[in-house]
Amino acid sequence: TDIVRTAGPNEIRRLDRRRTVTLQIIPPPEVSLEETLNKIRNEVEPAIESMLPNDGEIRYTGTADKLDVALESMGASFMLAIAILYLLMSALFRSFVDSLLVLLALPLATVGGVVALTIINQYFFQPMDLLTMIGFIILLGLVVNNAILLVHQTRVAEREGLGRRDAVHQAVGLRLRPILMSTLTSIFGMLPLLLNPGAGTELYRGLAGVIVGGMCVSTVFTLILLPSLLRIGEGRRRGAASELGEPATA
Repeated sequence: TDIVRTAGPNEIRRLDRRRTVTLQIIPPPEVSLEETLNKIRNEVEPAIESMLPNDGEIRYTGTADKLDVALESMGASFMLAIAILYLLMSALFRSFVDSLLVLLALPLATVGGVVALTIINQYFFQPMDLLTMIGFIILLGLVVNNAILLVHQTRVAEREGLGRRDAVHQAVGLRLRPILMSTLTSIFGMLPLLLNPGAGTELYRGLAGVIVGGMCVSTVFTLILLPSLLRIGEGRRRGAASELGEPATA
């Protein structure tokens, strides 16, 4: 008899009646969970699969499994929020076109949030965590407010008899101050979460960065691009008024 002292598991774990070996992986603080999973799937998983038996398989559990569920849930919530916003604005304006003009602020605001996260990552590590994704959903409800003010004021002025160009000019003049006030209060309200150092600030830094970046970009859209879009069809309307013998306002 030969006695050999070696190390072995103190328990045998089974999953679905199959022998399992669990590897717990903790990424370093500066590496996000998504980046860690991509590295494991692309570099580590092929090497482990080559050593497994024919009926062996690899499963991801814990936070890795929850990440996929969270991404699917947040994606569905994002699309649902856009659909609800579109239906509510269609009922308010009684126009699908005007609602679509307001929704055009959303892609630019999303780009602004992504750019803000990119800038933050130049100085601090900020992963795309759950709170950061929630920030994009919050951003949807914030950026449409300024566009709604401008579109609504333009349509009210047109119903009062003003031409399209004058109505847009009047709407920008009347709504400029409320738009700047709402934008600045949102931005300066989030700046402490974005700029304050200390333990735990990484939890809210991404959310604040998304809102600040998205509000800045969407405000530029509201004051520059949206008035131009509201004047679409101005020439056709002026021509129709001339054919009816009505004076066309410039």
